[in-house]
Amino acid sequence: MTGAAPDGTVLVVVDLQNDFCTGPAARARFGTDTAVLERAVAGCVRAVARAREQGLEVLFVRFVGDPEHQGPGWRLRDRTLGRRPKCLEGSWGARFHAVVPAPGERVFTKRACFDAFLSDGFEEYLGTRGVGHVVLAGLYADVCVDTTARTAFQKGFRVTVLTDCTAALHLPYDAVLRFMRLVYGARTTTADDARAWTAPVYRAEEETCARPPD
Repeated sequence: MTGAAPDGTVLVVVDLQNDFCTGPAARARFGTDTAVLERAVAGCVRAVARAREQGLEVLFVRFVGDPEHQGPGWRLRDRTLGRRPKCLEGSWGARFHAVVPAPGERVFTKRACFDAFLSDGFEEYLGTRGVGHVVLAGLYADVCVDTTARTAFQKGFRVTVLTDCTAALHLPYDAVLRFMRLVYGARTTTADDARAWTAPVYRAEEETCARPPD
């Protein structure tokens, strides 16, 4: 297993699972035009390959929605809106889609929640690896990716969201990305941008680094 980069960068792939990417559940949300999902999935495949080539660690986050994991508010929402649980443990819908963890790559499980930081051990693992910069890919930009980016920002991490590796479910995609830039200071760019794979450095830090020692 590779480690975090010297600047503490890891790629976090969020909920790239069958029920969110393909099949009846995905078609029910996007209709017959699932091209936006297909583009996001293809982007994730490229991003994982690029991270591995650079020796960056790739973390996978998976969702399971079994009713026994749901809180009262979650169950009430599903009953009110007529939603069925997705990504049931052990089902086809819960399996990873298009790309799977390589031997040694860590997998963290969210149990009926959106935020990767609510997965057992996720935040602690980032701390042990010296991670300061999380690169996010996966689904959906306005749900689990946004929730994870929000917590990452509040906990002091720098955030990059790969725009060719995710898609919005409920809100206009450009508005979601703009929100993350304005509120979390997130960098939003594609996996092909070399800057995506290094931690953002802000001007004050650049000036400090450039200043000759006393």
